[in-house]
Amino acid sequence: MDEQVSETAIRKDEHLQICLEKDVNTRLSAGFESIKLKVSALPGLDFDKIDTSKEIFGRTLRAPLLISSMTGGSQASKYYNQILAQAAEHFGIAMGVGSQRAAIENMELEESFRIVRKAAPNALLFANLGVAQLNQGYGIEECQRAVDMIEADGLYLHLNGLQEALQPEGNRNFSYLLNKIEAICKVLLVPVLVKEVGCGIDKDSATKLVDVGVKAIDVAGLGGTSWAAVEMYRQNDPVRKEVSERFINWGIPTVTALKNLEELQGKVVIISSGGLDSGIDMAKSLALGTDLCGFARKFLLAAEKGEPALYQTIEQILLELKISLFCTGSGSLTEIKGKWYS
Repeated sequence: MDEQVSETAIRKDEHLQICLEKDVNTRLSAGFESIKLKVSALPGLDFDKIDTSKEIFGRTLRAPLLISSMTGGSQASKYYNQILAQAAEHFGIAMGVGSQRAAIENMELEESFRIVRKAAPNALLFANLGVAQLNQGYGIEECQRAVDMIEADGLYLHLNGLQEALQPEGNRNFSYLLNKIEAICKVLLVPVLVKEVGCGIDKDSATKLVDVGVKAIDVAGLGGTSWAAVEMYRQNDPVRKEVSERFINWGIPTVTALKNLEELQGKVVIISSGGLDSGIDMAKSLALGTDLCGFARKFLLAAEKGEPALYQTIEQILLELKISLFCTGSGSLTEIKGKWYS
């Protein structure tokens, strides 16, 4: 096996173990405590008839919930992708896989991703590659391979500039990427989505991405898992370890990022992720104009305990969402939009 290929798979396992075992949360909030929902004492609704369904890219979800991109690319991660995908199928929700770079480099690792579509034949699934790889020889062929690997409904290109800058082995060339993203958008047969990985997406970058053909923006803001913290735990060099620690709270809080994208609502799918912890946070995101809400490490930690714990976690989030809709007098997801104040 090529040394670089082996290093990629090893790094994926390191990331997975650190997220399971260490405190990798930011020290700052995503901002949901600053958002208040407009409560209705007389909802005028039948709770059992509240509609939480949402159509995204031609697939109807039973709820606007996304199991966010987390893992894959190593044999150890296959279990998590399988159990998470089974949950996505069971609850009729969406799922994104982690970076598929390792499997692009080594076909033996493809099964850690292919298992997702096998376990979730009807789910809305998103493939995933790092945007920095477009400056490392990747192009439409690799993007299509990632999509085909899981029969995906869309492709995430993730922006992780801070993480790449902190990694000793990071890819730090982010020049001319907008043009390359545009080229992928024009040719790829499925929608292209762009996400951050915990630092948030600013309005200017989001607008430029939408202008070149990106169909969804996942803000993945500050407030949840910090990849600076993850990289801090990987560092052996004391200087790099301290530098990584200093960037743990770097980024745009999720709520701020969502507010900044108000002008893009209706033009593109907007995904709220980064620090969401409950169905109430989902409701607040929807009130702010979000289309889909993503959770990552919360589901990973639940999956570590087994399928019953994972299913219970998802059931609780969905119940909290439905109660929030009921108590704001919202019979559907569209009706809660705008029902917030700070």
